[in-house]
Amino acid sequence: MPELPEVETVRRQLAPELEGRRLDAIQILDSKWCEPAPPEEVEPAVEGRRIERLDRRGKWLVWELADEVHLIMHLRMTGNLLLVPAGDTDRRFLRVKIDLDDGRHVLFCDARRFGRGRVLLGRDAVHDYFAGRVGIEPLGPDFTPEALQGMASGRKAPVKAFLLAQERVAGVGNIYADEALWLSKIHPLRPVGTLKPKQLSSLRDSVIHVLHAGIDARGATIDDFRDADGAEGSFQERFQVHLREGEPCLRCGSTIRKIRAAGRGTYFCPRCQRQPRPS
Repeated sequence: MPELPEVETVRRQLAPELEGRRLDAIQILDSKWCEPAPPEEVEPAVEGRRIERLDRRGKWLVWELADEVHLIMHLRMTGNLLLVPAGDTDRRFLRVKIDLDDGRHVLFCDARRFGRGRVLLGRDAVHDYFAGRVGIEPLGPDFTPEALQGMASGRKAPVKAFLLAQERVAGVGNIYADEALWLSKIHPLRPVGTLKPKQLSSLRDSVIHVLHAGIDARGATIDDFRDADGAEGSFQERFQVHLREGEPCLRCGSTIRKIRAAGRGTYFCPRCQRQPRPS
């Protein structure tokens, strides 16, 4: 699934191209994309409006349109947003076509049809929608060591599950959780509430570091992710631990192992990331 760096990559590419333009038309080819609202309600709500800002909240892309109309999109597992020239709309798995006032198009293509779109009216509606769904932005000023300690205090959940809980830390998924835990030398099954302040501070710094690294590499392409130009990301070439089962740890030389944590395939170094002792 595209995580924060992949969505931020797309946002940074699209923002200078879309902001200030007019969304002339939107054609929703798959009604599942905007459920429970029908396409005939979503389309007229956004058509003809100026695109004032392209923002991101966690893994969501937020189109801020004129008159406080917001079109929010989630790529989910296989969704891609492509910016293409006029008339160049022949793509596999095309679910939504957006026409811009300069003739270009933004295409939402999605092989598995998990991606979603929704229209929200007013800033309060946006705030209410994300409240409880999306937590602190890890690249924002509120993601402090103290904030992380406050969220972790007393919790017995494994730290890997804690990082994947979008209502706590927004946008961190499987890849970047593995990379951050390896960087901080923390075992993925360690109960997050048992981490010392110094470890939590290190983990906070590691999360920020790997997210910035992912953005710098224009995301990771393991299967389906493409950026707005249709190109693959390259962060998969920089993995320190993720997907490296059976290979030597780049820090100590031990063999990388794979386990299940929070229901996800999880990679770690058994020497650098010591398994917690039973309490």
